[in-house]
Amino acid sequence: MGDKLTSILLICFAIVNILAYILMGVDKSIAIANGNGKKERRRIPEKVLFLFAILFGALGGSLGMYSFRHKTKHWYFALFFPLLALLQLGAIVYLQFFTV
Repeated sequence: MGDKLTSILLICFAIVNILAYILMGVDKSIAIANGNGKKERRRIPEKVLFLFAILFGALGGSLGMYSFRHKTKHWYFALFFPLLALLQLGAIVYLQFFTV
């Protein structure tokens, strides 16, 4: 794969993962604030968190999930986020080293 295209893909991968990490932290902080009796704020829908994970943000989502201890009790997050992260990292490695 061309060096320029690879660089662009890696930058996009990094941005999506950073955003997924931030979204997990923001949703956790809103959940805590809602539990402390403050004015209820809207949470980030689980569909949005999964969308970022599917769009190559599963590594950031997984890191956010475990560093913020958020959504870890939901089996579908605990199973699919790390699994997607492994698949996505495998795809990145494949594109980087095994394509022409």
